[in-house]
Amino acid sequence: MNAVVTLEEIQKKVTEYYNLRIADMHSVRRTKAIARPRQIAMYLSKKLTTRSYPEIGKSFGGRDHTTVIHAVKKVDQLKSESNKFDEDINVLMQIITSS
Repeated sequence: MNAVVTLEEIQKKVTEYYNLRIADMHSVRRTKAIARPRQIAMYLSKKLTTRSYPEIGKSFGGRDHTTVIHAVKKVDQLKSESNKFDEDINVLMQIITSS
């Protein structure tokens, strides 16, 4: 297992999982197909690294730290509402932490 998970690694694994491009993580596009995986990547960045909200926001195309806080809250909310969503997050965590 990797001792240190990087923000780049998280973005790479999430984009592979959702069949997106890394550029989508940094883009200003807000379609649900891109925004939701981006929020998930931000959530995982907060959970799996020691990076601060501003640091995480910066690595996602210079987003504000409040965007990252919103993403973390949103993903927590969706996890509690949907077993399928919760499973997706757990699978992604496994993929990221076992590589």
